[in-house]
Amino acid sequence: MTSRRRTGYDGVVLAAPTTIPYERHSERSAQGWLARALAALLRDARLDKGAIDGLSVASFTLAPDSAVGLTQHLGLSPRWLDHVPMGGASGIVSLRRAARAVQAGDADIVACIAGDTNAPGAFRDLLAGFSRFSQDAVYPYGAAGPNGSFAFLTDHYMRRFGVTREDFGRICVAQRANALAYPHALMKKPLSLEDYLGARMISDPIGLFDCVMPCAGAEGFLVMREEDARAQGLPFAHLRAAIERHNAFPDDPIQERGGWAVDRDELWAMAATTPDAIDLVETYDDYPVIVLMQIEDLGFCAKGEARDFLRAHDLTTGGTFPHNTSGGQLSVGQAGAAGGHLGIVEALRQVTGRALGSQVAGARRALVSGFGMINYDRGLCSGAAILEGDAP
Repeated sequence: MTSRRRTGYDGVVLAAPTTIPYERHSERSAQGWLARALAALLRDARLDKGAIDGLSVASFTLAPDSAVGLTQHLGLSPRWLDHVPMGGASGIVSLRRAARAVQAGDADIVACIAGDTNAPGAFRDLLAGFSRFSQDAVYPYGAAGPNGSFAFLTDHYMRRFGVTREDFGRICVAQRANALAYPHALMKKPLSLEDYLGARMISDPIGLFDCVMPCAGAEGFLVMREEDARAQGLPFAHLRAAIERHNAFPDDPIQERGGWAVDRDELWAMAATTPDAIDLVETYDDYPVIVLMQIEDLGFCAKGEARDFLRAHDLTTGGTFPHNTSGGQLSVGQAGAAGGHLGIVEALRQVTGRALGSQVAGARRALVSGFGMINYDRGLCSGAAILEGDAP
C-alpha cells in the first residue's frame, strides 16, 4: 500500500492549560477530580458549560463509570465524546482525536481532561487488575507493579548502550531543580547526584528516585479553532504536528525503542521544522530509561547516543536542552492518567509565556511525547506532538 502524507492540523489550537494541585492521597473520587478540572477550564476560558460540545476523558479510577456516565455527573451534553484508556499516551491521543474532530466540524470546543484519585491502598488494587498480563504473568509471582518490568528494560538498556546510573541521575537531578520553582510539584527538596546514587534500591538497577510517586490530581486543556480562541481572548498554541503508534516493533525481544522511531519523520515534516528548532521538550518520564528512548527515537540523537547527549547538555529550564520544565512526574508526582497530560499542559504554558515555574527564555516551539500501558517487556502506546506559540 502506498504511504500517504497525513494532513496537518492547520487552524486547530490549544488553550486554557489547567492543573488541579496534586495530593499524595485523596478520598475524593476520580469524578470529583475531573469535575474540578472542568470547572477550572470553564473559569479560565470564561466559557459557559454549554459551550463545551466535545469531551475527552482519561482516567484509571473512573470505574464503574466511563466517559458517558461522567457526562451526567458533569451536566454536559456533548455531541462528540471519547474515553482514552492509554495511560501515559492518553494526552497525545486525546489531543490528536480532539483536533481531528474540531477540523471536521464534529465539535467546536473539546475539553480534554484527565485525573485520578489515590486513596490509601488503592494503587495496590489498581496494579492487581491493571491488565490480563499483570493478572496472569506478573502479579502472581510477587512482581506486582511496573518497578520490576522497568528494571528489566533498564538493565537491558544499560548493558546494550553502556548507560550508567549516573546518566539516569542527571535526568532526575535536573528535573528536581526545575520542580523547585513549580508550585504544584510534590517534591520540593533539592536533589543532588550523591543523593540519587545513595538512595535505596527498589528493583535493581532502579533506585528510589527513578520511580514516580503515585498521587491524586487532574490536568486539562481545551482544543478549538483559532478564530474561536481569538474571539474569546484566550492565549493559545498551534498544534503543528502529532503522531501515535501502538505495539511498535513487536519482534524486538525486549523494548529498546518505541513507536516514535516509526513516525518521527512524518512528525517533523508535518511541523515543517527540525529537532534543532525546538525550544523545550516534555517527555513522559515514569522512569528515566524511557526518557532516553524518547530523546533518541524522536531524532535528537541517534539510537544509543542519548547517554552522550545527556552528558553534553544542561536539562534545566535555563540550560541548553530545557526538559520537563515543571519537574516532570519524577518530581511533580504521577496523578494516574493525568501524567500523560502534564507535559502538554506545561508546554502550552511555556510557549504562551505563562509558565507557573521558571519560564524558558524565548520559548516558542515545544515537543511533547507520551508513553503508556506497560506489559512485562514493553510499553504498547506512544505518541508525540509539536506545539507552537502564537507569533507576537
